[in-house]
Amino acid sequence: MTSSERLTDNTTIVRSGMASVNGGIEICYEERGPETGEPLLLIMGLGAQMLLWPEEFCDMLVHKGYRVIRMDNRDIGLSTKIKLKTPPMNDLVRMARFSLGLKSPSAYTLYDMARDAEGLLDHLGIREAHVVGASMGGMIAQILAGSSPARVKSLGIIFSSTNQPLLPPPHPEAIAPLMKGPGKGASTDELVAHSVKLFRVIGSPAYQEPPHEREAFARRLHERSYHPAGVKRQFTAVLSSGSLKPVARKITAPTVVIHGKEDRLVRPGCGKAVARAIRGAELHMIPGMGHDLPRALWPKLVHLIDSNAKRR
Repeated sequence: MTSSERLTDNTTIVRSGMASVNGGIEICYEERGPETGEPLLLIMGLGAQMLLWPEEFCDMLVHKGYRVIRMDNRDIGLSTKIKLKTPPMNDLVRMARFSLGLKSPSAYTLYDMARDAEGLLDHLGIREAHVVGASMGGMIAQILAGSSPARVKSLGIIFSSTNQPLLPPPHPEAIAPLMKGPGKGASTDELVAHSVKLFRVIGSPAYQEPPHEREAFARRLHERSYHPAGVKRQFTAVLSSGSLKPVARKITAPTVVIHGKEDRLVRPGCGKAVARAIRGAELHMIPGMGHDLPRALWPKLVHLIDSNAKRR
């Protein structure tokens, strides 16, 4: 295990390191704010490095009194890349089976990834934490909160799903860039352009970022880590974990479900399914929001997360 500490320009304390969890998986993590703050674990989605939780967004939560922890899930970013190959099966067949509620073989499941997150809390000596998950991270967060309720003080689910059969599927234009990359041998510029296209297609139509900002961020992600095989294994984990409704029904933590009305990747009906499955969950459907965290919505999102945490 390695760790380091630094100060940002606005004097936020940042600690980073690697945590050995769940049978030797190495999870890269970063903490922001004082160790005396209320722990808040952020779990990001499919193929998404921890950087998709923007630093300024995290600092807004720090200023609310939280010790904010973001992490790279296994197979992405700087965390362990899994050596096991995904059992062979056509992706369209997997998706068809998934839509009917049928499981398919995979290298690992979302339940394994939830154990990674719980192992990170153990590594940091945190008995219980507020947990917020986005997209696939919201699925992992549901499993963590339902399987280990004593570890989760409050739960935030952002543009996610219960993985139930027959929920509205992604728009074909939104899922296509995830299913097919720019091809083998693509240059860095081509890879960056592909990411920029994905950000545009799934992003919030009412809060579009300038193209040059999207490109700079995509390049930063690529320079930090590029591992398409891990993205495919994570995608297979989602398709192979089955319905999360049974575990969601076990959740007792105060829960807020946030979903964009314009989300074309994980449709609004999926967020509504999460809210129906979790007893007492508050549902907030946000006009103009897609499958991203636009800067203009950060104050609203932080307010919803903080208000939910105070329901405990």
